[in-house]
Amino acid sequence: MFTEIILASFCGGLLCLDRVFIQAMISRPVIIAPIIGLLLHNPYAGLVIGAFVELIWLDRIPIGTYIPPNDSITAVVATSTAVIAGQKLGGISTSTPELIALSILIAIPCGILARQMDILIIKSNDTLSDRALVDAKKNNIRGIEQKNYLGLIKVFLFDVVYVLAILVIFIPSVIWLYPKLNATVISTLSFTYYFLPLLGVAVAINMLKLQRAIPVFCAIFLVVAVLLELFHVL
Repeated sequence: MFTEIILASFCGGLLCLDRVFIQAMISRPVIIAPIIGLLLHNPYAGLVIGAFVELIWLDRIPIGTYIPPNDSITAVVATSTAVIAGQKLGGISTSTPELIALSILIAIPCGILARQMDILIIKSNDTLSDRALVDAKKNNIRGIEQKNYLGLIKVFLFDVVYVLAILVIFIPSVIWLYPKLNATVISTLSFTYYFLPLLGVAVAINMLKLQRAIPVFCAIFLVVAVLLELFHVL
């Protein structure tokens, strides 16, 4: 289990660099979560979790000085917890809605806390920026490169250590707690699993300001719910 935790932490930290370096969108939850799931031999769970996390914070865009919650770390933590814990719980499928919902719920605060850490790292990089300007005046290209690499290493080490510390605590806790949950809590987690996409769609509609789309969405949801119920009865 610890090997999988280290693998998920290292790869998650590496992929999270995309938030500040290449910015090729591979750090988006819908991409990074399936990659982590694939490394842990369950890309389906990663795809589901990534889609849910992507929708939840779809309206939080890093514009100007605003730093959004770290949805990349949230996706990595949720996927790793669901997959690794599921593998250790006597072969429980990691696509179990209740386990996925529980993993997402406990991972969301991690992304919010990581946002505060991101702000501190950005502020600490101001010193590196000032030193890089001094190097630029001296035409010291190597010095500028070193300052950039140091900033990247700082972000990478923080992400790896942060995710590793969380997973070391969360995964054993979920393995211990999940079998002890009663039927009421399991049922609540099941409802939460199916509620999360609705919450995400609501966020998307609010972000796009498509007020006329709300009745259409409600009608589609009602039709789908009726069809699912009919097929369930048949």
